[in-house]
Amino acid sequence: RQIVGEEAIDVKNTVGFTGSYLRFLNVCLGHPGKVLSTAFALLVGVHAAYSQFGKGVEFFPDVEPKRAIVQVKARGNLSTFEKDRLMREVEAAILAIDAERDEFASVYSRTGQEERTREAEDIIGTISLEMADWWARRKVADILAEIDVRTEDLAGVLIDRRTEKAGPPIGKPIQVQLASRHPELLPAAVVKVREGMDALGGFKNIEDDRALPGIDWELVVDRAQAAKFGANVDLIGRSVQLVTTGIKLGEFRPDDSDQEIDIRVRYPRAYRTIDQLDDIRATTSSGQVPIGNFVTRQARPRTGKLNRSGGRRVMTVKADVAPNLLADDKTSQLRGWIKTANLDERIDVDFKGENEEQNKARVFLGKAFGVALFIMAVILVTQFNSFYSAFLILTAVMMSTIGVFIGLLITGQPFGIVMGGIGVIALAGIVVNNNIVLIDTFDRLRGNSGDVRDAILKTGAQRLRPVLLTTITTILGLMPMVIGVNVDFVERIVSTGAPAMQWWRQLATSIVFGLGFATLLTLVVTPAALMLRGNIWSWLERRRTRLEGTDIRGVDTAQLSSKSSSSKSSTSSPLS
Repeated sequence: RQIVGEEAIDVKNTVGFTGSYLRFLNVCLGHPGKVLSTAFALLVGVHAAYSQFGKGVEFFPDVEPKRAIVQVKARGNLSTFEKDRLMREVEAAILAIDAERDEFASVYSRTGQEERTREAEDIIGTISLEMADWWARRKVADILAEIDVRTEDLAGVLIDRRTEKAGPPIGKPIQVQLASRHPELLPAAVVKVREGMDALGGFKNIEDDRALPGIDWELVVDRAQAAKFGANVDLIGRSVQLVTTGIKLGEFRPDDSDQEIDIRVRYPRAYRTIDQLDDIRATTSSGQVPIGNFVTRQARPRTGKLNRSGGRRVMTVKADVAPNLLADDKTSQLRGWIKTANLDERIDVDFKGENEEQNKARVFLGKAFGVALFIMAVILVTQFNSFYSAFLILTAVMMSTIGVFIGLLITGQPFGIVMGGIGVIALAGIVVNNNIVLIDTFDRLRGNSGDVRDAILKTGAQRLRPVLLTTITTILGLMPMVIGVNVDFVERIVSTGAPAMQWWRQLATSIVFGLGFATLLTLVVTPAALMLRGNIWSWLERRRTRLEGTDIRGVDTAQLSSKSSSSKSSTSSPLS
C-alpha cells in the first residue's frame, strides 16, 4: 500500500529482497554526488584497465574455418608439366592425411595462376580444401601444421596456407604499401620493412611484390645496319619467334573439343636454345643473313609486374600474424617501428589489408551509434520536455560500456569492431528502455508526492521486479552463446565450441555483461542522479526564499526610517 499509494514509504519495515534494495538505495540517496563520482571514476578506470590488460581489438571474431587454401610456390623457368609434377607431390601428401584421418570433404587442385590477381608471382598452383564437419576432425590450424611437416622435405617448394576468414576478402591481414614517384627507392625500402618485421617478431609468411630474381634477354637492333641487309624489326621478330613460342599459322578445333587449338611452327627442340638466338638467319631480299650482324643480345634483370596507385609506383609487403596474436596489435607495433626506421621522405607508407577495413568499419559503426544517440535524444527531449532526463538516459548508455569491458576482461576476449560494436548498439536499446520507464514512473509519482526522496524510493520499489526480470531473462537466453554451448533441438545434441557459437560469442558477451552492469546503473545510479537534481532544486529554492526574505526586511526597515524622520520634523515645527 505504501509502495503504490500516496503514503510515505517506510524503508525499515519493508521486508524481503525489495526491502533490502530500498535500504541500500536509501543510503545511496544520502550521498548522490559520491555515487555519481564513483560511477564516472569506474568508467575511466575500466577503460584504462582494458587498454592496459585487455586482449586488444580485432576486426572480426576468429571462427573455426570450413575451408582452407594451400598455395604452392616455386621459382624458376618451370614449364606447365614441371609445375604440375610439383603440385602432384604436394597433393599426394595431403591425400595421405585424408586417407589416414578422413578429415576432408573435398580436395581440389589447380596448376597455374589466375591471370588477374594480386598474389605473389611465384605461385605455381593452389589446392583448395573443404573440411569435414567440425566435430569429426581436428582444428584447421592443426591440420595445416601437419601439411607443413609432411611437405617440408620437398625440394624447391614453399607452402603458404590460407584459411577462410570472416568479413571481406582482404588477403593477408598485414599489408604495408610503399608508394613513391621515385621507383628506384622502393626495393631498398621493402627490404628494410621486411627486416623490421623479422626483428619485431610475430609475423609469418612474409612476402612482397618485388620482381622475382631472373634474367630477361633483350635483343637490341641496329636499325641502320639492318637496313643495309634489307631487314627490319618485324622480320627479326618473326625470326626470333621460331626459337621461342613459334609463328601462329592458324587455328584448329578437334571434333571432340569445344576449344580451338593454335597451329604454330617453330624450330625443333634441339634448336630452341639461348645460343640459337645468335645463329638465327633471317630471309631477306639479299638471301639468308645472320641477325648477329645487326642484333646485340643483352641480359637484363627481370622486370615482372609494375603496380601503380594514384600515378605513383607502389610495392606492398604482406604478412600473416602468428597464432594467438592480433593483427591490430602487430600493426600498431609495426607503425611505431616505421616512424623510427628513417625511410626516405619521398616514400609514403600506408597500411592496407585488415587495418584499412577495420578503420572503415569503426567509422561506420561510430557514425551509426552517434546517429542513434541523436535520434534518441530528440525523441526523449520531445517526450520528457527535459534536457536533464534525456542527458541522464543517454549517459546510462555510455556508462553501460563499463560492463562490456569488464566482461571482456573476465572472459579474456578482444573487443570486436563489428560484432562487439553491434552488441553495444543492441545493448543501448535495452538500457534506454529501462531508464525511460524508470524516469517516467518517477515523474508520475513526483507529481503525487511532495518529497523527491520518497518518490524515488517508490519508483525503485515499483520498477525493481520488471527491470530484474528483463535482465535475467535476457542473460539466461544469451548465456549459451557466452559459454559456447550449442543445443540442437532437432537432433537432440548438446555440443560446445561450435563455429556458430564462436561467431556470436562477442555480441552475446557484450550484451550479457553490459546489461548486468546497466541494471545496477538503472536501479542505483539513475535514482542518485534524480536525487542530485532534487537536492539542487531544493537548494536553489531555499536560496531564492532567503533572498526574497532579505529584500522584504530591507523594504520594511526603509519604511520605518522614513516614518520616524517625518514624525521628528512635525514635532520640531511648533518649537521653531
